[in-house]
Amino acid sequence: MNLRHEIDLLERRQHHDPHRVLGFHEENGEGVVRVWRPQAEAVVVTTRSGATIPLRRYGSALFLARADDAPAEIETRYPEGSHRGADPYLFPPTLGELDLHLIAEGRHHDLWRVLGANLRTLEDVDGTAFAVWAPAARGVSVVGGWNGWDDETHPMRSLGRSGVWEVFIPGVGAGAEYKFAVNGADGVMRLKADPMARRAEIPPRTASVVEDSDFRWTDDEWMAARPERRPWEEAFSVYEVHLGSWRRNPDEGNRSLTYDEMAVELVEYVTHMGFTHVEFLPVTEHPFGGSWGYQCTGYFCPTGRFGDPDGFRSLVNACHEAGIGVILDWVPAHFPRDDFALARFDGTALYEHADPRRGSHPDWGTLIFNFGRTEVRNFLIASALYWLREMHVDGLRVDAVASMLYLDYSREEGGWLPNPEGGREDLEAIDFLRALNEVTHADVPGAIMCAEESTAWPGVSRPTSSGGLGFDFKWNMGWMHDTLRYMARDPVYRAHHHNDLTFGLVYAFSEQFILPLSHDEVVHGKGSLLQRMPGDRWRALANLRALFGWMWAHPGKKLLFMGGEIAQPGEWDADASLPWHLLRYDEHLGIQRLVRDLNTVYRGVAALWTYDATPQGFTWIEGGDAAANVLAFERRADDSPPLVCVANMSPVVRTDYRVGVPRSGRWIEVLNTDAGLYGGTNVGNAGAVTAEPMPLHGRHQALRLTLPPLGVLWFTPEPDPST
Repeated sequence: MNLRHEIDLLERRQHHDPHRVLGFHEENGEGVVRVWRPQAEAVVVTTRSGATIPLRRYGSALFLARADDAPAEIETRYPEGSHRGADPYLFPPTLGELDLHLIAEGRHHDLWRVLGANLRTLEDVDGTAFAVWAPAARGVSVVGGWNGWDDETHPMRSLGRSGVWEVFIPGVGAGAEYKFAVNGADGVMRLKADPMARRAEIPPRTASVVEDSDFRWTDDEWMAARPERRPWEEAFSVYEVHLGSWRRNPDEGNRSLTYDEMAVELVEYVTHMGFTHVEFLPVTEHPFGGSWGYQCTGYFCPTGRFGDPDGFRSLVNACHEAGIGVILDWVPAHFPRDDFALARFDGTALYEHADPRRGSHPDWGTLIFNFGRTEVRNFLIASALYWLREMHVDGLRVDAVASMLYLDYSREEGGWLPNPEGGREDLEAIDFLRALNEVTHADVPGAIMCAEESTAWPGVSRPTSSGGLGFDFKWNMGWMHDTLRYMARDPVYRAHHHNDLTFGLVYAFSEQFILPLSHDEVVHGKGSLLQRMPGDRWRALANLRALFGWMWAHPGKKLLFMGGEIAQPGEWDADASLPWHLLRYDEHLGIQRLVRDLNTVYRGVAALWTYDATPQGFTWIEGGDAAANVLAFERRADDSPPLVCVANMSPVVRTDYRVGVPRSGRWIEVLNTDAGLYGGTNVGNAGAVTAEPMPLHGRHQALRLTLPPLGVLWFTPEPDPST
């Protein structure tokens, strides 16, 4: 061994195997101890046999001596004090050959257990095993408070062609802050947060934190039932939430609620409102709060803004105990360029494509993952599995899927590269999405995978075995745009745009859809839902009530962004609380009551959700009365009463309006968006109406109705007392 050469590599942060030099070795029949301690004044070792041996300095930072046994403890003396601990360079790798094989193949589904920072006890010594993937790096070390953030003190070893670097640091425990010092292929030293970190400092600080959880889950009943659920055949009503602005504490500097506080307040509210699920805008750690979490840097890490990871666990656990499912927005399409995170991680385009025509996003200024690289696919799929398995999350809503599917997404002519077949489809991203859905469904039965996909890509929510992408649901962006466009028009013009409400039924059963009135519809100058409704104050509120009544009866699962249910008057502000004080006013309280009652009736009427994705659950009764702005349809389910929805989208009361129905007898008006309880005029049908023998709309019975202005009515047949 050329010791001076080894020292030179250590000093230049380019050593690939410091364990070969440091620690205890037998050479030429004698034992030798070598310790690497930059800035140390003296080093003394106590061997396992009990001998105390002062080491002599060799070069700038190497201390060595002959010894008959390996050191049990090393005392390092610095000008400011001394430190005692075990030698990191005595321990074997904490990753086995199978781990490295699976990482290389992109099939390690427990990646967070072997990469990142994991507490270990090796040979009765407690510490943390650090490991990171950086295949092109010249050298990597781990830095933290225990070594003064010095990038020379604890070099890591490269585990061959795997590209993984690893070291076990005795004495480093839970709560320790750390980063990786990566000497890149380009010769630039970068301090990088751990891509696999499960905890991080609160932004704007960017260090990773060694995590240990002692959380005790109490949602066994929910988790045991989860694999048997079939959400596409069940009631599914989602309350979309931005945790930072749902509710704030004005008595403590307008701070956001903590995870623990939301485990009480948010869960109580969602339970009261009758939603089946909550969906959180991304909680993955992110440096810039103004991105709402969509520019993520911590793919395994809940943001520290609201508490520690166990706090997030407590929120999920409380949701489950209350019978509420949890969906997370998850962003595999792109990531930010921040120097401390994934960008040019090892001095090369490691996680991203090197060519900006594929690796740079023109809209968001972010970088695009290289979906063709097995280790990158493994990283993202492992992230999905981490949230679904370790954090008990029930589903993921995959953001910006359209931007992943098309190579020319938001790109000018000549600004994109065609695929090998000459097309515009991103074949690598398509393969990734299919693999993502196949793995998550196989590893986590009952997991719900949702796609935000805004184009007409076929088969988004169809099985991969039949050529689909394998998602469970697709957001119905077409329905959302058409419906909001119609509702924003003055009723005097709506007769000419009747198709905006009916066209969605042409393709409603081509996918398993979620109808989204999401956060995207109440930002960037669009105004709140209430602001988008035409007319004076009363008409605007009536239109909003009609929109919700129409949406909850329409085929497709439901999603409503927070604030819509209280008729928020202005755009959503991510830096402020929702205006809860508005519930002192009857008109806002009425909208909230309506949404609660919509959920209550919806969950109790199987016809409204059993056949959401198949045409057998829907039939038009009246879809062509554009002149009156009236529509009517029937929802059906096996062995369950039908529901008839009648919508009057004009501000005119319509009397003696006849609607064909499939049964005789009394029909109960189970919901009227114009009820006084909701802030309406109480125009309706006194709670029930009896069908008359009359051939109409292809049926043998008809209801003679009074249709309220800008109102939606729901009817179900009165139960037969003999059954």
